[in-house]
Amino acid sequence: MRRQDLINTARALVADHKGLLAMDESTPTCNKRFAKLGIPQTEEARRSYREMIVTTPGLGESISGAILYDETIHQSKKDGTPFVKVLQDAGIIPGIKVDTGAKDLAGHPGEKITEGLDGLRERLSEYFKMGARFAKWRAVLAIGDGIPSRGCIDANAEMLALYAGLCQEAGLVPIVEPEVLMDGDHTLERCGKVTEEVLRMVFNKLNSQRVMLEGMILKPNMVLPGLNCPKQESVDEVADATVTSLLRAVPAAVPAIAFLSGGQSPELASARLNAMNIRFKSRLPWALAFSFARAIQQPALEIWKGNDANLLPAQQALYHQAKCNRAARQGEYNASMERT
Repeated sequence: MRRQDLINTARALVADHKGLLAMDESTPTCNKRFAKLGIPQTEEARRSYREMIVTTPGLGESISGAILYDETIHQSKKDGTPFVKVLQDAGIIPGIKVDTGAKDLAGHPGEKITEGLDGLRERLSEYFKMGARFAKWRAVLAIGDGIPSRGCIDANAEMLALYAGLCQEAGLVPIVEPEVLMDGDHTLERCGKVTEEVLRMVFNKLNSQRVMLEGMILKPNMVLPGLNCPKQESVDEVADATVTSLLRAVPAAVPAIAFLSGGQSPELASARLNAMNIRFKSRLPWALAFSFARAIQQPALEIWKGNDANLLPAQQALYHQAKCNRAARQGEYNASMERT
């Protein structure tokens, strides 16, 4: 384990009010988004879309690291320049999603377990040689009648900890992502309690696996009411509930918390992150950053639509959205910054 290198990389990923761009959608997920917009679901279309992203002028002003998918880390620009080199030249650290997806958890109806540990040590070594310096593993936990169960929380936390240990052994900073899903009609209070329980178990397992907390980044959900809950709390109430849960469960040794957007609109994701930094930043032991996917990419994708004639306005939208989130890290975001 390269202890100081891991610490330095973790700090660099959240330095200067920047955050992460999650462009690690799996092929099926990317194809679904393309299909909705009439974009061909082909490898070349996906490559072209990702070239649009990584070549966006000025992206490195707001983005410190980009999480890639296995297909993407092997891809290049039309001129043959590897995407990894394009990112590095822009001052953006390449990262890689390494889990192989969430599958049904045996004996636990309605619950999932994330797989991907088989052969992971060898894959991490190869990704490091390709230039990746951090990795990501996502666990998903649904809230419902009697779930998440203790067994589901325990199993997913164990997988996250084993993954994180292997990452640090290979010299990669682990992004640890336990996502409590927004789906359902649960209340803000219920989400807060579940999030705390999940995070406590995750850090219990991380400690058991001797993961160095200073050399990792936590990527959690914000504490939110379910999408179908009749009561949808204000931006400030979400900020308060989220930070309260994190303070109760996340050790001070962790350098940063980079939130997932989890299906929130770009505006809400930015506004909620902004409120947290305005209300709590001076009192927190860790940086509050972002690791958004759709909340940064979706406006650009809807403009691009697979047509190179739309390249420039799509890149301008991507740059703008990333800039909004950098402003939110500084507590300087407001709704008037959004495009109409």
